[in-house]
Amino acid sequence: MISQLTITAPHQGLHEISDQIAAVVSDSALQTGLCTVFIKHTSASLIVQENADPSAARDLEQWLNRLVAEHDPLFTHTSEGADDMPSHIKTALTATSVAVPIINGQLALGSWQGIFLWEHRRARMPRTVIVHIGE
Repeated sequence: MISQLTITAPHQGLHEISDQIAAVVSDSALQTGLCTVFIKHTSASLIVQENADPSAARDLEQWLNRLVAEHDPLFTHTSEGADDMPSHIKTALTATSVAVPIINGQLALGSWQGIFLWEHRRARMPRTVIVHIGE
């Protein structure tokens, strides 16, 4: 089963999408298998990360923004703004897909884990996320 979701993050940063993915898993009625989530963009990414304490997300965001700063004079790919090339680098350093086992019809995430869309651009834009459920 393959589903396509459109998700628009309200701002740059980490945004939990676990509930949207869990709904697709539930709709599939598959009890045991694998859920693969893929984002069809080069300036946003997906990660599995802590979802209990929001400070973890803030710290990750601040660290990555410091590591890959906007307005770096080395960047020549700036036609879409100062956040354009940094967003591509951030995506290259993270991931465009995650895979989570399905056990008893549910995502087998740990107690403190969630699936996050990491929006690297400042502008709000719709992101296409593909969810594949299989055995």
